[in-house]
Amino acid sequence: MVEQQNFRAAMARLGAAVNIIATDGPAGRHGMTASAICSVSDAPASLLACINRSARMHHVLSENRRLSVNVLSGEQSRLATIFADKNVTMGERFAACDWSDLELGVPALDSALVTFACSIRSTQDMGSHSVFLCSVEQVVLGDANAGLIYFERNFHQLPKPSGPGCPAGQSSSSASPLGARAQEDQPCPR
Repeated sequence: MVEQQNFRAAMARLGAAVNIIATDGPAGRHGMTASAICSVSDAPASLLACINRSARMHHVLSENRRLSVNVLSGEQSRLATIFADKNVTMGERFAACDWSDLELGVPALDSALVTFACSIRSTQDMGSHSVFLCSVEQVVLGDANAGLIYFERNFHQLPKPSGPGCPAGQSSSSASPLGARAQEDQPCPR
């Protein structure tokens, strides 16, 4: 069996995008920084989020049954730190940046690289965490800026992408996976 400290040291070398998970609903508005997000499928569009069962967010998501995943840009490490700080109130966290409410009723970070609005379909417990399996209901693409990753217990800014991409402000619903793509070679939902 792998020792816990050895496993944690190894996982620190697995770079991951930095996101803010946000939710609103019967259990209230809540947000936290997370890197344990992964796509599951594009048909139907789905993703998973791993949340520690001892985190307040776990209870809130279990009640609200919906969330947004807001992918942060390379310039938003301060925001990631704010949403990770247990001493910062939810009011202070959400006041640190501009938010909009999406059709699903979840908060969307206005300056996110991309926001995924999701309905939670099922939950699977594994060790100290739960895996929330989510259907992606809406995708909102922001500006194509440099990304932010968490690697070796630090934030790192990725280089800004070059070449054609999707214009900022594009939004798609889940009528078809990740929006209505008319042709396979089309670079983004229209």
